[in-house]
Amino acid sequence: MVARHDQTTDPELQAALLQARRGTAFFARKLSELSDAELDGGSLLPGWRRRHITAHIGYNARAIARLVEWAATGVETPMYPSAEVRDHEINFGTTLSPIALRHLFDHSAVHLNVEWRDLPEDAWHHKVRTIQGREVPATETVWMRSREVWMHAVDLDNGAVFRDIPVPVLERLLQDITGAWKTRGTDAGLIVKVTDRGLTFGDTTPASPTVVSGPLAAVVEWAAGRGRGGVTATGPGTSNGMVPAAPKWI
Repeated sequence: MVARHDQTTDPELQAALLQARRGTAFFARKLSELSDAELDGGSLLPGWRRRHITAHIGYNARAIARLVEWAATGVETPMYPSAEVRDHEINFGTTLSPIALRHLFDHSAVHLNVEWRDLPEDAWHHKVRTIQGREVPATETVWMRSREVWMHAVDLDNGAVFRDIPVPVLERLLQDITGAWKTRGTDAGLIVKVTDRGLTFGDTTPASPTVVSGPLAAVVEWAAGRGRGGVTATGPGTSNGMVPAAPKWI
């Protein structure tokens, strides 16, 4: 049988697909290291067990696959009918047996990969709509998935850390997070400096801003609300070396 390959020949898109697939493999490895009993353990997300994380990643693949199908066929197939349906789906997933939950992750990941592989070159530019209502080209589905698998692999709280996430993914995560802050106006008086990459984000207008700085992985961990280790802060609200909590971004 002749091997089948991605139909796209765009080198940037091919690189993005590879990053998403590596993230999926990384999540799969961290999931496989957990025993069935450990799936009931806590995650880094308040109120979510590892079961919630696994169910979310499985159903997220199905939802993104629906967007890719939309791009391929022109028939509107939303990610979810509503945010409430999405939440109900995740909660239902937590009730599955361990083997069913693992199969959900495996099968949905394969399905999404096949949808990406078989999407014609021109269809990658067809517009679809995210659950937040954003109209984006189908190429955006690759980043949507890459972001989820890499960060939630850490959220499984099974030894993965933000330093394990590739630099390009970390940089784009930080761009997304700080961009969301700016859109919502929650970054007033806040500057974020990445000391090992020479990057600066935030509001440079105040005379005395709050400045949070540190290496890329630590800054993204802080910005994503997963921890404050490895970052320092100066300015208003940082007495006694206290690093302020990052503004919410999702």
